[in-house]
Amino acid sequence: MTTDLHGVLSALATPFAADDSIDIPALHRVIDHSIDGGVHAVVAGGSTGEFASLLPDERLRLVDEVISHTNGRVPVIAQTGATTSAEAIRHSRAAQASGADVLMVVTPYYEPLGVGPAVDYLRRVADAVDLPIMLYNIPAATGVHFDVDTVGALAEEFPHIRYLKDSSADWERGLQFIHGLRGRISTFIGWDVYACSALIEGAAGIMAGSANVVAPQLVAVHDAIATGDVERGRQLWQRLYPVLAIMFSDDFVSAVKTGLELRGVAPSTPRHPLPVLPEDVRARLAQALEELDAADA
Repeated sequence: MTTDLHGVLSALATPFAADDSIDIPALHRVIDHSIDGGVHAVVAGGSTGEFASLLPDERLRLVDEVISHTNGRVPVIAQTGATTSAEAIRHSRAAQASGADVLMVVTPYYEPLGVGPAVDYLRRVADAVDLPIMLYNIPAATGVHFDVDTVGALAEEFPHIRYLKDSSADWERGLQFIHGLRGRISTFIGWDVYACSALIEGAAGIMAGSANVVAPQLVAVHDAIATGDVERGRQLWQRLYPVLAIMFSDDFVSAVKTGLELRGVAPSTPRHPLPVLPEDVRARLAQALEELDAADA
């Protein structure tokens, strides 16, 4: 598939069965729910997909299943970063062999690196594969906060580094990426509550865990803004924002999974020790989704 990523990218949740294994039939429903909702690409094994809780072989199988079941309907982005360069290269080469369209590479987590070692890690991964690469800036998890100059230099060195996902929750930095990298790197904002602002500012798109639950509404906001009807996009966003605000008020992965259960798609339990969403938050999310659906009717 020729890849030119844009629009709403769904960071797929990973459903688990009662025995804590990956629930493959539920995963297929999660994929279909996002694609049927109009998303422009799906992401396997991202943060919303709880990749850090998966065993290496589970990560490999997850990517294979997403690619196989998506079956070319939309591009598949495989998150292949790891705590070591060797493991990241292993996952990246496996995803490339399985037919992924783009690799998203987070830098090592737990032991925070300086920018220099993180860049060296990314160079080694980029040297090992040919697929387009999306850099993943998520400093809360990695301790590394990339800047425009560092990302731009990597893109000049490796032409297949073409995308950036910014999940810094730093809107000023996000604006620097959107405007400072324009023409060199396509920036996707990965903090869902900034989605409308990011699209108005000219981001290539958004990568949203909430797209598991409210894909049609996110796509509608994107489409309105992309066609120049910013006022319509803002009106749609005002309907949608209360749902996202509730999802961000507690554990986000648990909120996404609860939303999927409320939609009748997949079980809501994350892999322990991530918590189940508290009952009061679940009730508020259910009410907000009902109100959103009524507004869209």
